[in-house]
Amino acid sequence: MRDVIPDVPALHRRSFLKYSGALGAAAAISSSLTACSSGPESTNDTGGGGGGNGTLTAVIGYGNDGSWDPTQTASAFCMAANNHIYEGLLDTDPISREPYAALATEVPSDLTGTSWKFTLRAGAKFHDGKPVTADDVVFVFDRILDPDTQTLAKGFFVSWLKEVKKIDAQNVELVLKFPFPEGVSRLTLAKIMPKHVFSGPGAWEDAIKGKAIGSGPYRQTAHHPKSNTTFEAYPDYNGPRKPAFKKMNWLTIVDAAPRVAKISGASAGAQIADNIPYANITQLEKGGLSVKGGSGMNNLFLMFNTRHKPFDDVRVRQALRYAIDTEKMVEVALKGHGTPSSSFLNEANPTYRRAKTVYDYDPDKAKQLLKEAGVSGLKIDILAVNVSWIVDCLPTIKASWDAIGVETTLSPQETTAVFTKMDQKQDYQVVAAASNPNQFGLDADLIMRYNYTATNLWMQYTRWADNSVAKQLFKDMDQATREPDAEKKKAMIQDYVDVVAEQAVLYPVVHTELMTAWDPKRLAGIRAQPYPGINLLQAKWV
Repeated sequence: MRDVIPDVPALHRRSFLKYSGALGAAAAISSSLTACSSGPESTNDTGGGGGGNGTLTAVIGYGNDGSWDPTQTASAFCMAANNHIYEGLLDTDPISREPYAALATEVPSDLTGTSWKFTLRAGAKFHDGKPVTADDVVFVFDRILDPDTQTLAKGFFVSWLKEVKKIDAQNVELVLKFPFPEGVSRLTLAKIMPKHVFSGPGAWEDAIKGKAIGSGPYRQTAHHPKSNTTFEAYPDYNGPRKPAFKKMNWLTIVDAAPRVAKISGASAGAQIADNIPYANITQLEKGGLSVKGGSGMNNLFLMFNTRHKPFDDVRVRQALRYAIDTEKMVEVALKGHGTPSSSFLNEANPTYRRAKTVYDYDPDKAKQLLKEAGVSGLKIDILAVNVSWIVDCLPTIKASWDAIGVETTLSPQETTAVFTKMDQKQDYQVVAAASNPNQFGLDADLIMRYNYTATNLWMQYTRWADNSVAKQLFKDMDQATREPDAEKKKAMIQDYVDVVAEQAVLYPVVHTELMTAWDPKRLAGIRAQPYPGINLLQAKWV
């Protein structure tokens, strides 16, 4: 089974995370990438205020220069934008993740079989005016399922979806390898793209750089990497999520201070912003903004290089986890907006069960485990991404490890720099970074496979896939995926999550809350997401 977070051959393996933004963090790309469509360079078009002809201005705390290719992106900015530009056969509510009919006319009533048939919405058109047909649907799924084309989306489909067949111009059939009801919510991850646009030479490279033509309520009007992306309502859209804003201007402002300043004060230049620092919540609320959080899989994780001794020893990995004062981290660094991890899954996940191994703060146990492993005088350099809230958490890790006699150095760097080192197979000891699989969905099978499958990048980074425990884990995961009984499947997933917890190869330290701020005098229908980005498909002017 090639169920992976893959390499992308056209980009080379070492640049996959750079382009996909797979950590949901801002990732720089070459300055040689130019704007992919014409338009004003100004990022200050805030419209004339709410209502009618006003431009909605949003501030996104992540880069817009990751991949825009829906089949491979995990960039927070680009995924959020694509949800407004493209449609799947089905799409999902941004909070509950319940599926609803998007390009298809209805959600299948029976999900227990191995054939799902869909009729396309009559009159659906792409933003260039061409009709959406079954050929476009098959084109996208063929790319995702192609064994010779590695995309991020492959890992979400290839384990259970056999093929997608054209019935006629307006009807398609999805043929499953075995009954997999959870797959219906994943169809939103297969955004339908026009074959006549993206089948030509170099078209996927154009998609990576920002070319976006879908059938959704908004069409992209300009794209300026590292600056802003603009949109306008598509007049021929006839689907279920009507555009409420005639124009939108999404600014990318990665640094926290200018992001907060953009939405602050009587002359604020934006009406909504995500990724709000915890320290600014009270200030923004006093200024009249609504600031709400979403709790989910957003997490700080530690990842160990199991080929670098002594991190091949599970007792050492466990010792370093027990040593961290996670309650202090939540209180000091996260201002109370987080919880120490008690499973790989966050506590609100439907499949959550407290793991058999929970790393509650126990420095004495940490010292004992190091002693049992025969380790003393250990020195660790933590290679970390420089995402602001991660940087805030690092001093607690250092102080905790120093306290058990592990001399610790902190090395925060740009996300791209961190993962380029691992793509180049450079040596490292421990990585601290951020992740949020909730961008893709809530089902535990999807979340766990995002990090743990035999051939994906994460397992290549940990150098753990050949371990006997890992090999058995992957077999257990495949067995759970195929289990038809929902309760048995849930128990099987919970059991293998216990293995992941015990091994502590790549594992959350804390799960955190993500904050969104908006002007309630201007906007209604906003819901804070538990993953990066914003969704304005049900929002409107006040």
